[in-house]
Amino acid sequence: MLSLQNISMTFHPGTVNARLALDDLSLHLAPGDFAAIVGSNGAGKSTLFNAIAGNFFVDSGRILLDGRDMTFLPQHKRSRQIGRLFQDPLRGTAPNMSIEENLALAYLRTSPSKAPFSRLSNRDRELFRERLRLLDMGLEDRMRQPVGLLSGGQRQALTLLMATIVPPKLLLLDEHTAALDPAAAEKVLKLTRETVERDRITCLMVTHNMSQALEYGNRTLMMAGGRIVLDVSGEERRALSVGDLIDRFRKESGTEGDNDRILLE
Repeated sequence: MLSLQNISMTFHPGTVNARLALDDLSLHLAPGDFAAIVGSNGAGKSTLFNAIAGNFFVDSGRILLDGRDMTFLPQHKRSRQIGRLFQDPLRGTAPNMSIEENLALAYLRTSPSKAPFSRLSNRDRELFRERLRLLDMGLEDRMRQPVGLLSGGQRQALTLLMATIVPPKLLLLDEHTAALDPAAAEKVLKLTRETVERDRITCLMVTHNMSQALEYGNRTLMMAGGRIVLDVSGEERRALSVGDLIDRFRKESGTEGDNDRILLE
């Protein structure tokens, strides 16, 4: 499904500010894999997501999605196949547009059977209501209300729905619950798990929460220095405790890490 082959990226090359952000990184995700990624600040997690999403082209290596070489495909073309949620709930929606209008933009942009500027049918609107009802937030009765009136948790749940209303080939979750209060974060994580499992979406989730990294999905990855230094699944993963993962984190990051947010979650 997703194949990263020896990708590398250096920012500001040839200057005193040169920084190797991705270092000959390779990764393969099979269809339906749900991998949680942990790592210290600056480990390369968000850079990895930006490389996959097409925010920039990598210096070397290849990025393949479902067998198609995406290495030099523009970001807007990748976005039809890659869904993404950010830490900030405000980034995924247009606040002055209604819930229905936001969903329509996402649906018409990603649906292979719809033109980007076609009109919504009654069947489309019923699909929106049905999917909103699954969020269990009462949003199906507020479809004409501006998204700016929603809480952070409601907006992030809506963004998740927008990213998956047409199931993408790959879903990138970049600390998508970090800015929410605990109750809202738990709700969005529950919706995330249900959505990914229902539609068998291949998923990468960055988290600073060690418990989440072991609880969600079927693989746990750890990044340090622009590389993947740990990749566990199956019985090996189930045998790991949060303490084991923290010990590995300290070892791989080369620091006690007492001030790192990953240890404060």
